[in-house]
Amino acid sequence: MQYRRLGKLDWEVSVLGFGVMRLPLADKETEKVDEPESVRMMRYAIDHGVNYIDTAYPYHEGQSEGIVGRALKDGYRERVKVATKLPVWLVEDAEAFDRYLNEQLERLQMEKIDFYLLHGLNSQRWPKVRDLGVIRWAEGAMADGRFDHLSFSFHDNFETFKQIVDDYDNWTSAQVQYNYMDVGYQAGRRGVEYAASKGLAVVVMEPIRGGQLTKLRGPVAKVWESAAQKRSPAAWALLWVWNQPEVSVVLSGMSTMEQVVENVALADSARPGILSPEELVVVDRAREAYKGLAPIPCTNCQYCRPCSSGVYISGIFEIYNDAMIYEDPEKARWLYSQLKEEQRADQCTKCAECTDACPQGIDIPEWLEKVHAFLAPKEESGS
Repeated sequence: MQYRRLGKLDWEVSVLGFGVMRLPLADKETEKVDEPESVRMMRYAIDHGVNYIDTAYPYHEGQSEGIVGRALKDGYRERVKVATKLPVWLVEDAEAFDRYLNEQLERLQMEKIDFYLLHGLNSQRWPKVRDLGVIRWAEGAMADGRFDHLSFSFHDNFETFKQIVDDYDNWTSAQVQYNYMDVGYQAGRRGVEYAASKGLAVVVMEPIRGGQLTKLRGPVAKVWESAAQKRSPAAWALLWVWNQPEVSVVLSGMSTMEQVVENVALADSARPGILSPEELVVVDRAREAYKGLAPIPCTNCQYCRPCSSGVYISGIFEIYNDAMIYEDPEKARWLYSQLKEEQRADQCTKCAECTDACPQGIDIPEWLEKVHAFLAPKEESGS
């Protein structure tokens, strides 16, 4: 196992962290986690050098934190640092900060959490909890010994990320979605560099895009087959992230013991600069091969904005393209359902102002109709 310094701390973290959000299920219908196997997997990882466990209040419908607490019995707690997260979207008043933290300590069966993250910050959630006094509260909770370090996880654009980093001088780490397909997505590469420049540890989530980058689509499979060094798609994805010295730890949401064994073994070689220039070109080719599978040639230039009807055109096209690229319609339909009704594609009036502005010549109203029919529930799409 390789280790790297975690930001400003005088402590080295394993380059592989165990993300406890995709544990094996004993019953898929009830979403009940296979706890004995999950414990076995976590303890195997710890026995082979993993020293960072990442969980959160909502993972596995609230089961995750309790399972982590029980997995870390028998001396395992002393061998790892544990990160969990405040569900900021559930917070309605300042009293909720204590209520959730104390509940999580009880679930984890711990007196202290090592890293406490504000979960999924974005341009709406951060101002809300900031103005409720979350920083003042967190400093009090650290002073009274309930957790050691304050961090955050993030899902929004780079400008919002930069603002959050700059709003507090004592963040320990920033957890971001980052992989070779998401170089410009959300915080992206710029966010990784900015956080590192400020002394924050960079914790990477979704290095394999929730398993999407393991799918051997035709053009992508040909790229990997052409490489001189033969690796699994997952190995290519993980090594690409580990190749970057700004990254402290990469979280993998492992679902099987086979994945744990493979990732632990791979982490033995996870040094910055592990990929040669020629191998980085191979990854670039894989990225372009994936992009070539997108049916809508949207470049996210934003020339179609603002839409007079309020439709979130580029975001909708991104959801649909990802569904096609990664053959994952279930995730795309969930993401589409999270949009506000006024942002969805069926609000299009076919005024065609967006089509006239689109430098790619996309027939936007026609695509919006097609996308809504695919992503919306059948009763809504009229099918």
